[in-house]
Amino acid sequence: MDKEAALRALAALGQDTRLEVFRLLVRTGTGGLPAGDIAARLDIVQNTMSAHLKVLDHAGLVSAEREGRSIRYAPDMTGFRDLLAYLMEDCCNGAPELCQPIIQAVTCKC
Repeated sequence: MDKEAALRALAALGQDTRLEVFRLLVRTGTGGLPAGDIAARLDIVQNTMSAHLKVLDHAGLVSAEREGRSIRYAPDMTGFRDLLAYLMEDCCNGAPELCQPIIQAVTCKC
C-alpha cells in the first residue's frame, strides 16, 4: 500500500457512519450484508448509505458484489491488512519482534 491509498482508507474510516459500517461488516464476516440491511441495522437512509459504501469501496476497505437488484458488501480483509501493514511497516525502530503481540491480536482467522 502506498501513502495515497493509506490516506484514502484512513479518511474513509475517519467519518462516524463509515467507521460504524466497516465495524458492522467486519463483525458480519466475509459473507457481508446487502446494502439495504446495512442501512436498516444502522438506521440510515439508503441513498446516504450508498454514498458511504462507495467511499469505503473506493478506499479498498469493502468489496461489492451485485445480487440481482441489490449489492452485497463485505469487508475487504486484504485491504484492511494492507492498511495495518502500512501503518506498522517501520514498527519498533527495526525490531519487529516487539510488535508481534499487536500483529497476533489483529490477525484475522477468517
